Amino acid sequence: MHIQSRGDGPALALIHGWAMHGGLFAPLVERLADRYTLHLVDLPGHGHAREDSTPLVPEALAAQLVERVPDAVWLGWSLGGQFALRAALDHPHAVRGLVMIASSPRFVVGEDWSHGVGAQLFRDFGEALAKDFRGTLEGFLALEALGSAHAQDELRSLRAQAFARGEPAQRALLEGLALLDQLDTRDELPMLRVPSLWLSGRRDRLVPAGAMPAAAALAPDARSVVIPQAGHAPFLGDPDAVAAQIDSFMRQVT
Repeated sequence: MHIQSRGDGPALALIHGWAMHGGLFAPLVERLADRYTLHLVDLPGHGHAREDSTPLVPEALAAQLVERVPDAVWLGWSLGGQFALRAALDHPHAVRGLVMIASSPRFVVGEDWSHGVGAQLFRDFGEALAKDFRGTLEGFLALEALGSAHAQDELRSLRAQAFARGEPAQRALLEGLALLDQLDTRDELPMLRVPSLWLSGRRDRLVPAGAMPAAAALAPDARSVVIPQAGHAPFLGDPDAVAAQIDSFMRQVT
């Protein structure tokens, strides 16, 4: 992994989503670095850590993360939320709080969970990667931006950042898609021992807005906020609103 630190103050660690890297959080860095020390994580196979072949196993990586950045609030966007949540569940003594952004405890629909996408979606992306690597990534970025009131601007930001640190490793992308397809942490949420904030975009087409309030309802000391005009990357669509919510949460837990 690669961790870049910016700013000064209480620690806030940020973990990116599938195929991305920590540089995507630039709008939050701009708004929060004067009050907090931001630790921007590049997961193995991504960004500055693209040559790191460590498997994307949430339990193992969460242990490494809290060892390198102890006593922090952990923020995870989309797939990154699964690593932040694992850190909070497994190492509550080292985690002050948890911020989940468009990161559901279960990404696919099921008989008892309607707040997800079809089970075939992530498998289809996995199969397509082998045939058209760059085109498949572009398609996923478009899906992330879809629905936002600022979809074109968000898509431009996603495209500009996606390959700014080189292409992510195909191995890591396939492992990430498998996690999105298979993970289900709903049963563990009642055991969450740190305060949590669940942020979502009402226009999100990848993680339906209902997923985050439903997840927050399962966890103690949890609050859910829906950003009205945002999509899957609300910190791009409405960075002021997202930064304000994070700032308020940080003031409560640090």
